[in-house]
Amino acid sequence: MILSLFRKNTASEPVYAVYSAIVSQSRQPHFYRDWGVPDTVTGRFDMISLHLALLFRRLRSEDARTRDFSQAVFDLFFKDMDRSLREMGVGDMAVPKKIQKMGNIFFGLLAALNAAIDSQDRAALEAALQRNVLDGATPEQVAALAAYVLAQDAAMGRQSSQAISTGTLFFEVAA
Repeated sequence: MILSLFRKNTASEPVYAVYSAIVSQSRQPHFYRDWGVPDTVTGRFDMISLHLALLFRRLRSEDARTRDFSQAVFDLFFKDMDRSLREMGVGDMAVPKKIQKMGNIFFGLLAALNAAIDSQDRAALEAALQRNVLDGATPEQVAALAAYVLAQDAAMGRQSSQAISTGTLFFEVAA
């Protein structure tokens, strides 16, 4: 994962468009104001990770070209995280360790989401969100985010991989 930072730049205009859609959706105020997501650097990372995980769920069984697209979005995400850490003043020696930790957090969230959603286990989904995103949230806030995640997962399932890989990604409006 860390070696992906040294690969040639695979980010194209569609990759930037999809990543921008994910970041924009992740910044929606209701996540932080109404649903208990901490309005912190970590909370914002968690929300980007959550939306990126939903994208990966959608594209996980597609053809090699689409998987390459997913990899390019992933690479851009971690290049953005690297840049953000450096802007916050994290030293050059500490950045790779922090990026590796962020990668582990992301893959843990992705695995938990996949397991819970694939098995249609709402309690497991809520537990994963509580553990990975909503530390200290009320049961109502956890339930609201779980309902949102399920709605977004379904909405992404209705979007063609072709549209997504050409830079068009839509999110449902959250209630």
